[in-house]
Amino acid sequence: MLLDFNDTQKLLSKYKIPYVKSGLVKNKSDLLKLAKKIKYPLVLKIDSQKVLHKTELGGVILNIKDKKGLLSSYQKIKKLSKNIIIQKHIDGIFLIIGSKKDQTFGNIIIFGMGGIYTEVLNDISMRLAPVNKKEALSMIQEIKSYKILQGYRGKPINIKKIQSLILKLSNLIEEENIKEIDFNPIIINEKQLFIVDAKVIQS
Repeated sequence: MLLDFNDTQKLLSKYKIPYVKSGLVKNKSDLLKLAKKIKYPLVLKIDSQKVLHKTELGGVILNIKDKKGLLSSYQKIKKLSKNIIIQKHIDGIFLIIGSKKDQTFGNIIIFGMGGIYTEVLNDISMRLAPVNKKEALSMIQEIKSYKILQGYRGKPINIKKIQSLILKLSNLIEEENIKEIDFNPIIINEKQLFIVDAKVIQS
């Protein structure tokens, strides 16, 4: 069973997994109330697990800076779906962390570069769950793109936050009846780490 937005939020909150400030938009009134609460810059996106490449379809509008931009973006995006999510816009590096239950080996955790880079680079590491701190760190360090995370031509991001998220996911899948879970993308910079999109399938 695929969890909806609200149930996904509850599950992540239970394990103190950081999800970007978000809300479901049902109408224009919701849109304006949530925009005031979350604060600009904002993101609007369609809430659909069936659409894998939302950005390519125009289903994600980033960096909305004011009310005028918000209203025009809402008019465009609501043509694609009735279910719309509003989020805080965050700049940073895109990552993916997820897990799948294998019939033979059990829960497998993956880590790598996220967003469009997941398919383009296929730069991931894998471990059997549960993982400890040392194993979580080695997952991060062994991907080819690790230099980017260290701050190649930029500021280093907070590796400990990634390590912590891997451990929290490991704990979640050991305690809950989860078939598959996918955090993609996760956005991280030198200060913050937030999940922007999450797909959770219960067994």
